[in-house]
Amino acid sequence: MQICDADKFLETHIYVTGMHLLAEHGSTYNDILADGYKNVHTPQTSNFTNKMDVNLAQTILAFSEFISKTKPELIVVHGDRTEPLAAAIVGVLNNIKVAHIEGGEVTGTADEFMRHAISKLSSLHFVANDESKYRLAQLGEHEQSIHVIGSPDIDIMMFSDLPEINSVKVKHGIEFQDYSILIYHPVTTSTNLNNEIAQVVSAVIDSGKNYIVIAPNNDHGSDVICEELSGLDKNPRFMLFKSIVFEEFLILLKNCEFIIGNSSAGVREACVFGIPAIDIGTRQNKRYIPDALRNIQHVGEIRENILEKICCVNKHRYISHYFGDGKSAERFLKVIKKSEVVESNTQKSFVELSVTSEAIMNYINEVCF
Repeated sequence: MQICDADKFLETHIYVTGMHLLAEHGSTYNDILADGYKNVHTPQTSNFTNKMDVNLAQTILAFSEFISKTKPELIVVHGDRTEPLAAAIVGVLNNIKVAHIEGGEVTGTADEFMRHAISKLSSLHFVANDESKYRLAQLGEHEQSIHVIGSPDIDIMMFSDLPEINSVKVKHGIEFQDYSILIYHPVTTSTNLNNEIAQVVSAVIDSGKNYIVIAPNNDHGSDVICEELSGLDKNPRFMLFKSIVFEEFLILLKNCEFIIGNSSAGVREACVFGIPAIDIGTRQNKRYIPDALRNIQHVGEIRENILEKICCVNKHRYISHYFGDGKSAERFLKVIKKSEVVESNTQKSFVELSVTSEAIMNYINEVCF
């Protein structure tokens, strides 16, 4: 967003919706305003909850009204949430090109369905690595529409002006010398969420370590997790936060002992700093190749097994650039400034992939190892 907002060739508008508008998640819309972007917009009315289908419908209606006024040539969406899915639907039905950042990845929850759906609605794809590019080819996407740029998150991690750890600790009242980070989101397909989060909480309490705990997203089941986490509020070894500004979160991650839970931060960001990650449950299922990210230990929601992984974290301090090298923004800008990107037809066609299973494995081994 920064590199596009600063470019004279582009007129960039930012549409803020969903969790950013919710006080219970920190009203992070204010953080976006504080960054000084030129054109920031929000829905005229909003009533977002943890019901994902309702949020999807509301965003479609509000975003449709927005683009009817701004008439963009390109809609850029990121990730796998209901909000980018809504924006992609609106774009396709209004004959506006959609560019999708970080498609082609796999996970173990409803995010996976939405991510692939967004990819099929998009004309341009900006992926983190060659493995994701190949998956999009399997989905029938044209190879020339898929661009490997790395993850934009990594660009921010490479900034030389990230805040100092002491200033972040003072701002948030963190007095821990040593600490770890816990983030546990709902798995929308789980039928046993109460027991799963109870096992996680029991394990981190019994570990005897200090934790910074960040609240889950607003997916279905977040209320169950928040209720369980609320019991930690009076425990002096835990500090609970609705949200933390991303740059501040990064510096806390860089200086923590390990990160635990099922957040993508444990998969995507932790490896850049070489921070050990304990990935719990199925939410990030198949998102990464274990041999490529040796900083990650995977475990189910069983208290005793989680404690075993916590005891082994110091054996998993490995740095990896599996998701990018910090230059994704400039690669992205170079692609979208090409005239043929905007001028080409929005009508897509399915590309048949005629290869054997052996050829697929050979390709993945070649690009990933």
